[in-house]
Amino acid sequence: MLPSVLSQEFTQREIRCLNWSSFLRHPQMKYQRMLERLEKENKDLRKVVLQKDEKGIHQRKVKKSLIDMYSEVLDILSDFDSNYNTQDHLPRVVVVGDQSAGKTSVLEMIAQARIFPRGSGEMMTRSPVKVTLSEGPHHVAMFKDSSREFDLGKEEDLAALRHEIELRMRKSVKEGQTVSPETISLNVKGPGIQRMVLVDLPGVISTVTAGMASDTKETIFSISKNYMQNPNAIILCIQDGSVDAERSIVTDLVSQMDPQGKRTIFVLTKVDLAEKNLASPNRIQQIVEGKLFPMKALGYFAVVTGKGSAGESIDSIKDYEEDFFQNSRLLRDGMLKAHQVTTKNLSLAVSDCFWKMVRESVEQQADAFKASRFNLETEWKNNYPRLRELDRNELFEKAKNEILDEVISLSQVTPKHWEAILLKKLWERVSTHVIENIYLPAAQTMNSGTFNTTVDIKLKQWTDKQLPHKALEVAWETLQEEFARFMAEYKGKDQDDIFDKLKEAVKDESIKRHKWNERSMDSLRVIQHNALEDRSITDKPQWDAAIEFMEETLHARLKDTDCVINDMVGPDWKQRWLSWKNRSPEQHIRNETKNELERLLKLHEDHTAYLANDEVTTVRKNLEGRGVEVDPVLIKDTWHQLYRRHFLQKALQHCNLCRRGFYYYQRHFVDSELECNDVVLFWRIQRMLLITANTLRQQLTNTEVRRLEKNVKEVLEDFGEDTEKKAHLITGRRVQLAEDLSDGVKEKSSRYTECPCRVGLWGLQRDATESDTVLEG
Repeated sequence: MLPSVLSQEFTQREIRCLNWSSFLRHPQMKYQRMLERLEKENKDLRKVVLQKDEKGIHQRKVKKSLIDMYSEVLDILSDFDSNYNTQDHLPRVVVVGDQSAGKTSVLEMIAQARIFPRGSGEMMTRSPVKVTLSEGPHHVAMFKDSSREFDLGKEEDLAALRHEIELRMRKSVKEGQTVSPETISLNVKGPGIQRMVLVDLPGVISTVTAGMASDTKETIFSISKNYMQNPNAIILCIQDGSVDAERSIVTDLVSQMDPQGKRTIFVLTKVDLAEKNLASPNRIQQIVEGKLFPMKALGYFAVVTGKGSAGESIDSIKDYEEDFFQNSRLLRDGMLKAHQVTTKNLSLAVSDCFWKMVRESVEQQADAFKASRFNLETEWKNNYPRLRELDRNELFEKAKNEILDEVISLSQVTPKHWEAILLKKLWERVSTHVIENIYLPAAQTMNSGTFNTTVDIKLKQWTDKQLPHKALEVAWETLQEEFARFMAEYKGKDQDDIFDKLKEAVKDESIKRHKWNERSMDSLRVIQHNALEDRSITDKPQWDAAIEFMEETLHARLKDTDCVINDMVGPDWKQRWLSWKNRSPEQHIRNETKNELERLLKLHEDHTAYLANDEVTTVRKNLEGRGVEVDPVLIKDTWHQLYRRHFLQKALQHCNLCRRGFYYYQRHFVDSELECNDVVLFWRIQRMLLITANTLRQQLTNTEVRRLEKNVKEVLEDFGEDTEKKAHLITGRRVQLAEDLSDGVKEKSSRYTECPCRVGLWGLQRDATESDTVLEG
């Protein structure tokens, strides 16, 4: 029975066409009543079909409706897309009007439910409300971010829905503000509802009243302009017919945004009050014909949305509206056309306009995306022909694996390599203290007993206070340098410099988090103290190694001292002759002082490290006799460097003599004029360095490298969860290009939730092509 009935009835589209054409040809009201009856029967039949289909009678695969898909794309774009500005080019119906002009009531008539909170004269719409209208077997409403369904046939659910909308509006408004640009998304389904997306905006005001933020007027204008400046937005301009047209603000705003009226539909509300209050009905005719306002529109409509009572039902408002227009002289006298009146005709016209614009804009945007993708692919092929298209997340995963491999490689460093680096760096760090504070003060005493006593005291002090700290500093710096070397080391053709910034950040953060195990310091102090206490050189190779170590150290110090003296006295005769350089007056004085002091050293080769006051006076008078005025401080300063060089030269000669001194050392230098206590000191230092390097190497390989590896893993995990950090560390045109390409093709991947603009639009276009009822309104 059901299929036969359906085959005999008009389709929704046929009824709509008949509705428009009949009124154009036959103004008689009997056709209007006939069409209303047919539409009601068709609505009832469609409701039956939808209910049966929902129970699975047809057993067909039910797809998500196109309007729902379209609404989801708009939601995601409004939250996400700031690069492509795609949301600015997809249609929606923007409902604008002066405050209390009745725009919310118009929207409720289209949605067929009293879904919005109301107030007498008070601003109720405090933020944009996006309402997605679609057809369904049951009249229900649901928020985008909630699973609760509100049954719009039940008054308690309607009250709860209005309360929830009001709460969400107030929650979206920041402290100190009156309105908010944050959009509330609501879906409304029901039998016979025209499918479209409408956005109800806060009413435009002319004056800020008490209790409002001072910038409320400008904020409302800004929100309205942001929505209306979309070239594909349909502007539903609501004008209050019960007030003077000259008081309207919104018409000027709409004229600015759409001066040609190519996407504006004008709606005059409260026509019943206008007819009652206006002395001249021709004024209403002028408004609806577009002759009164300096604005243009695609169409003009006159509606009645109730008697002003908040408790009126939608059905009673419809009945009142139909009765009014059937009896109105505006329609009877031909001032208004039949197709220009009632919210039903308005809804049909807006839906037709909306879907026509959706079809055109979706196709345009999809074509634009295809062209954009071709350009992106061409750019990639020309600039990165041998690289895969990896987006930022994929690049991060690749870099993460590389970094972890490099950290693992750190644990494969040989003990010999660790100890060589540690030994070299440790001696560089402590050599100055050993020479200047231990060896030289002890060696210049010229007495073996005093030498050993001074050395033992200073070594004990050094071990207790400075040496363990210095050793751990060296170990930590060595670990950092080796870690940095592995992170920056060239890996061949697979090396990718796009990871350099990320690797540097991971390295710095890992090192920052790493703290050396402080308990190792006490054990290291004991080991170093025991090593320095030992004086027993067991064989000749150890003796020779100590002499070689001592010679290398003394030669380095002698070279440094020669450089200091040369800088003091300036260029010699050869440099002056070949390079045309001259001594400064101060260098001339230094040179004369040096020559005088060298004569003194030749006369007293065993001179002590310090000049006596009478010797300083003698040198000064000798120089004055040659016309050189010199300060005693300069004499002592020059003497210090000359004596240092003299002492180091003698120490090197003594070191050469001690090469054959191992035999005397074994006999404790008994019956021998040769004493090599300085060689024993350098052996003790050298042995301490070797043992310290070995101990630090064990701590590195057994503990610290693993702890550093753990820190690296934690840093990578933290960076992986921080989208902003990844965006900051992995950058460049290549990354952006790969992101753009990835966003356009990964339709079934997780990227849909991150940048679905391309995927969603292509999906809409594909579904529009496959469906025979899509975009038909």
